[in-house]
Amino acid sequence: MSLVGKEILEFKAEAYNPKNEEFVSVSDADFRGKWSVLMFYPADFTFVCPTELEDLQEQYGALQGLDTEVYSISTDTHFVHKAWHDHSEAIKKLEFKMIGDPTKSIARNFDVLDEESGMAQRATFIIDPDGVVQAMEISADGVGRDASVLIDKIRAAQFVRTNPGQVCPAKWKQSGETLTPGLDLVGKI
Repeated sequence: MSLVGKEILEFKAEAYNPKNEEFVSVSDADFRGKWSVLMFYPADFTFVCPTELEDLQEQYGALQGLDTEVYSISTDTHFVHKAWHDHSEAIKKLEFKMIGDPTKSIARNFDVLDEESGMAQRATFIIDPDGVVQAMEISADGVGRDASVLIDKIRAAQFVRTNPGQVCPAKWKQSGETLTPGLDLVGKI
């Protein structure tokens, strides 16, 4: 079932904040007032996951420039996130909060928990300042994601939010042409 257009459910969890090297509480309230990217991944100390999180870190500055906060999340604890941060060259680079979901409740809320393995699927959610999911992507375990695509998706979602009645076509780039849906466009695109 798609969560696009739906408000995120309430949650509270512990996270490791590598930027300040501290444990912090994170809740759905932290996703209000600015754009957010929530990136689920299967597990710490694995193979594809560190490449994805390192790639997400490479886009972190650009995402923050779009008033977007980034969170990673797995069903590991915040303690395991810290240990992984302390032992992995790729994860040492991270500056965004790493949420622990050992109860698996957040993964269930976002409908990305693989009940058989007890791990989250590779899923990315773009959440608007009202806590509403604007985009989501789920990939197979062996397929890593490219965080650079988040930049254009967030820019498009922000444009549509501030320009009601307009939509962004495929491959839309900032300051590119948009469309105004109406009868005059039917069958002409």
